[in-house]
Amino acid sequence: MSARAVVGIMVLALAAGCSETPDEVFPGYAEGEYLRVAAPFAGALTTLSVKRGDQVAAGKPLFALESENERAAREQAVAQLARTQSTLDDLLKGKRPPELAAARAQLAQAEASLAQSRADLARDETLVARGFISRQQLDRTRAAYERDRATVAQLAAQLDVARLAGREDQIAAARHDVDAARNALAQADWRLGQKSQHAPEAGLVADTLFVAGEWVPAGSPVVSILPPANIKLRFFVPETRIGALKTGQPVTVRCDGCAGPIPANVSFIAPQAEYTPPVIYSRENRAKLVFLVEAKPKPADAVKLHPGQPVEVTLGQLVDARR
Repeated sequence: MSARAVVGIMVLALAAGCSETPDEVFPGYAEGEYLRVAAPFAGALTTLSVKRGDQVAAGKPLFALESENERAAREQAVAQLARTQSTLDDLLKGKRPPELAAARAQLAQAEASLAQSRADLARDETLVARGFISRQQLDRTRAAYERDRATVAQLAAQLDVARLAGREDQIAAARHDVDAARNALAQADWRLGQKSQHAPEAGLVADTLFVAGEWVPAGSPVVSILPPANIKLRFFVPETRIGALKTGQPVTVRCDGCAGPIPANVSFIAPQAEYTPPVIYSRENRAKLVFLVEAKPKPADAVKLHPGQPVEVTLGQLVDARR
């Protein structure tokens, strides 16, 4: 071999070593995980506030079902709470002022009678000692005094009781009634609130499944929302390459119509192999065993992708062979 030929071969080898190796590219597609918003109770659809293709913010009203029964139940719960609270308040504050005034008047009258009986007894004791009246008369006077004294004690005790609140067991039962009524009102509020649903997250309204006036069974989705964070990429990696992958690993995604490459990170690696799915197989790879891998782009980049859109996923970077 001539010297010129040897030099030519060395130049070609050097050029090949300085060239960049091709990335590993795997076919895949975008997929969305939809939020299907439903009410837990059945009812006729009265309001549909969104339409397919709308962009909604989190908390925006989506739809409402008829709620006459729930509103009536809430009004009943409000009235029941008011009644039980009034009963508790009445037990805590004791008798009403007019009743207390009447009790005081009865006690004052009894005290006046007692004062008169006390004076009569003192007088009769003096008269008996002097022999002007019989001892039987003194006994009657003493009995009247004792009766009036007992009446005063009884009325004073009744006035003290009237000033008190209800018995402890009655107050405790009334408090339980108030708590039960308050819980019933909270439940009525929740049931009424469930008849109107709002967007749990911002996203695209992918579909509406009922029209106004239709009967919606309990738990049936009415609106389907696709948040950007719920868009992911699915691609398939041969078993010979799956060992080099790990969750969190960065990948690059390209698609027709995308302005540029989209970064993403591996979020899931299937534990079992499968044959290349029909959605992406070709004549060359349809019998190969592959592993499903999922990656998630950032929400700002995910809006550039659409569920079902074909993509190409690059696992590696272009590497200069001289490095």
